[in-house]
Amino acid sequence: MNGNILIVDDEAMIRRALEKFLGDLGYKTWTAENGKTAMEVIRSESINLVITDLMMPEMNGVELISQVKQASPNTVCIIMTAFGTITSAVEGMKAGAYHYLTKPFELDDIASLVATALEHQALKVENATLRRQLRSKYKFEGILGTSAEMNSVFSLMEKVADTDSTILILGESGTGKELVAKAIHYNSRRSEKPLVIVNCAAIPENLLESELFGHVKGSFTGAYQAHEGHFAQANGGTIFLDEIGEMSPKLQVKLLRVLQERKYEPVGSTRTENVDVRIITATNRDLEQEVKEGRFREDLFYRLNVIPVKIPALRNRHDDIPLLLNHFLKKSNETNERNVEGFTPEALKVLCEYDWPGNVRELENLVERTVVIKEIGWMDVSDLPEKISKTPAHFHPQKVVIPDSGLSFNEIVNDFENELILQALRKCNWNKNKAATLLQLNRTTLVEKIKKKQLDKTLPA
Repeated sequence: MNGNILIVDDEAMIRRALEKFLGDLGYKTWTAENGKTAMEVIRSESINLVITDLMMPEMNGVELISQVKQASPNTVCIIMTAFGTITSAVEGMKAGAYHYLTKPFELDDIASLVATALEHQALKVENATLRRQLRSKYKFEGILGTSAEMNSVFSLMEKVADTDSTILILGESGTGKELVAKAIHYNSRRSEKPLVIVNCAAIPENLLESELFGHVKGSFTGAYQAHEGHFAQANGGTIFLDEIGEMSPKLQVKLLRVLQERKYEPVGSTRTENVDVRIITATNRDLEQEVKEGRFREDLFYRLNVIPVKIPALRNRHDDIPLLLNHFLKKSNETNERNVEGFTPEALKVLCEYDWPGNVRELENLVERTVVIKEIGWMDVSDLPEKISKTPAHFHPQKVVIPDSGLSFNEIVNDFENELILQALRKCNWNKNKAATLLQLNRTTLVEKIKKKQLDKTLPA
């Protein structure tokens, strides 16, 4: 059996008996006759388990356990105590002991306890490792970008991460809003507690209230048993409400109360539940416009918009495209066991000039698809989808070269006008009022052009 065990007792006979018994079971053992010597061992060796007597001169078992926990938090402790001092053993449990053993005991009694304690210690170490990996995965450096736009986002994230402030993440679909929420949580003081992610658009309206706040048995048809909601699951940690703009007015009222009072009632219950949770929300909608049009509560908007974090669209940070392409290329090669070496200069130029309406998500999906199909070698323009490789040059009029055979002036002007309108709409998150302002057009003029050109068929529903 594996495990490093330290035996601490001022009685030499007990030390020797436990040392031989546990050594015969395959454990590596150390012994100490007092707390001071025990701490010297703890500081110099990697000890998984400490078995210590309660009553010892100078430093008793409770004091020793407290010092062990400070020096080596993942080390598990078992305290040995005489029958008449069980109350003191309970004090040891409060100090961090895993269990206690009552003297006198048979040596066989300790075998299963030691095995269970070491299994507990291994789980603690594994969980701590996983938490470190999560923090590493979602640290700010894990969100790729060297552009000025992304550096501004990183700077803001660093300032707000280790606070309890409510955060509203804004950005188009595919820009990485959930990744930002995870990075903020795992760099906060709540990182050891749960992060619960809820996509408000993916849950039917009639079920979302129950999913968020839970329900009691019999509160509605089909509620055969009580259900714990996401807010209860996130207690002490963070809840991330994605697509918050899709939430109904009725639920907006309940969410407002949670933000104001940190209280809610499960569906069908009259009992008020308290909750300690940080709230991060995200949307690709223009919530200010939603407030003006009466679809989103103004008071809730201001409660959510304490610290807005705006994630730029990929078309607004073209400098980051080569970095993202190489990152996803390496990732896809490893995942799919391929050996695509990179992108030719021509392919890289085309990819950097593409508008990326689906943002980083579209770029990642494209890299994976092309890597799987290409398998090996260099990615060229011919390996890219037609919509990217054959993007008409007239979308960039300064680059148009008139061929000897001539070209259609009206067609090129029409196509360029279409692209300008679509680009303005995407830049304004499909808000026609703002797009018209950006293009210095009357709103009615823009709407008429969209209908005449049938561009409305390309707009999001």
